[in-house]
Amino acid sequence: MRQIAAPRLAPPLVSGGLADSVFSTALEDPRRPQFSLLRDDGPPQEVSSSRFRDEVMAVARGFLAYGVAAGDRVIVMSRTRYEWTLIAYALWTLGAEVVPVYPTSSAEQVRWILYDTDAVGVVVENEHNAMTVAAAYGARTDLTRLWELDSGGLDVLIEAGASVRDEDVHQLRASVAPWHTAVICYTSGTTGRPKGCIITHSNLASESDNLLVGWAPVLTPPGQQHSLLAFLPLAHCYGLMVVVSSVRGGINIAHQPDVSPSALLPALAAFQPTIMYAVPYIFERIFAKARVNAQDGGHTALFERAARTAIRYAASVQRHAAGEGPGPGPRMRLMHKVYDRLVYAKVRAVLGGRVRNAVSGGSPLSRDLGLFYQGCGITVYNGYGLTETAAAVTAQPLGAVRHGTVGKPLPGNAVYIADDGEIWVAGDVVFAGYLNNRKATEAVLRDGWFATGDLGHLDADGYVVITGRKKDIIITSAGKSVSPQTLEEELRAHPLISGCLVIGDNRPYVTALITLDPEALASWQVLKGRSLSAPAEAALDEELHGHIQRAVSRANSRVSRAESIRAFRILPHEFGATQGLLTPSLKVRRAAVMEAYAQDVEELYAAR
Repeated sequence: MRQIAAPRLAPPLVSGGLADSVFSTALEDPRRPQFSLLRDDGPPQEVSSSRFRDEVMAVARGFLAYGVAAGDRVIVMSRTRYEWTLIAYALWTLGAEVVPVYPTSSAEQVRWILYDTDAVGVVVENEHNAMTVAAAYGARTDLTRLWELDSGGLDVLIEAGASVRDEDVHQLRASVAPWHTAVICYTSGTTGRPKGCIITHSNLASESDNLLVGWAPVLTPPGQQHSLLAFLPLAHCYGLMVVVSSVRGGINIAHQPDVSPSALLPALAAFQPTIMYAVPYIFERIFAKARVNAQDGGHTALFERAARTAIRYAASVQRHAAGEGPGPGPRMRLMHKVYDRLVYAKVRAVLGGRVRNAVSGGSPLSRDLGLFYQGCGITVYNGYGLTETAAAVTAQPLGAVRHGTVGKPLPGNAVYIADDGEIWVAGDVVFAGYLNNRKATEAVLRDGWFATGDLGHLDADGYVVITGRKKDIIITSAGKSVSPQTLEEELRAHPLISGCLVIGDNRPYVTALITLDPEALASWQVLKGRSLSAPAEAALDEELHGHIQRAVSRANSRVSRAESIRAFRILPHEFGATQGLLTPSLKVRRAAVMEAYAQDVEELYAAR
């Protein structure tokens, strides 16, 4: 099978833009809770659909008072928070274009985006971001439209717009068309200068509306309102799509700016969302945290047995659903029921206790991890997409989840596998091109298809399987092609390993750089009666090195001899976004890691 398509379930946007749904919802159901503002000193404060509409109008009037109008571009440089969403919809109301920028971006990155977009204004979160923007402007003196959220920037906008008529705003809103640009979303990329993807109102509306119709039993069940904790960065198209679809679908949204486990897990427990969108890293960390908690409580063996049972149970259910087996037997069902009370309920409690369906995107979720959550009573719908496709282009079908794949095309999309194994996609979600970069646009848009740069295949039932990224394929000096994804996923599943980068391009054999999870390492050291030490010192421990070696050997068993890891090095620190080694969507920047640890790599090969 080389090609598969799914018909639209929702009609494409024929008029208007994204902001129209804010006004229509407020008119139809003015008291409907649209947002929840989380507070440290009490329960969340509800923001109704009518209040949100009024605040959008107030901020839109303010932008208009400052001369921002249709077609203008405004940079938004902030973490995920309510004001981010409010500003985006205010700009879309005017027909202006949102340019999301990660708050961790450097002055050089901001300088490039300012130049490439010719932005007329910048909204920043805090003084640090403002200083970055100022450094990016350099000697220029025309930075007159900068609003800082933590210093009353919204109040400044609202006060400035007090004398602007609503009619002037509505007139601009009426002129917005589906094919107009809504967002210039820059690819975070693992190498090279980021490219600005032109995402239209129609792209995001098609993505959201088909998702809401196709997944209605999960996202919008009759008679109840779902709630969502939005913690993915809104500068990433995936995070932005989650919020846009939730607004269009009437899902109650709370924002959480900090995704560290110490902040995210308490927020999930307090808000108790009913559905969760995340990247594989989050699901991996939650699993690792549950395992560490079990170890600290002296229940390591219990947790490991429960995890294996969850995976086997879910795999048996999956095979049965595909007509390939009888399903779990009586003994397995009994064990699953016992472990549900002892272990699985605690895993669900970590997510707030009400999540039964979740979505993973950004990169493929490992099969075993998907099966583990399924066995715990949480169905994780793995999806696949890119910035250029306004986020997801495929996802697991409802009631037919097949872990280890990224599902089938979402309604309105098509997938084609090229001769070299590259995945091409088509549909209403495909972007309009790269800003100011015709050459790059022509290189990926081919007769209605977008060439993704990802490698994969379709299984016999039309499920998409991702096998790697074309630019990540390793070619050893012996001419052997190696896809690092299989090895890296297998090693990250080890309880002590938090990160892995497989190396071997133009080298005689494959090696790996490995990072340890500090919390899991500390727990292991306590269990072994070792004194607590940092990963750099712990790496000298022969027993620990033996554990990692066995993990490498298990990973090697999944590939050929020529593809196997011959040597590895444990690094002193985890890969971090602040060091520039991870993208904001938590993917490893391969080139940056290779540069940062060039000496370690050379020593790996010199030692052999």
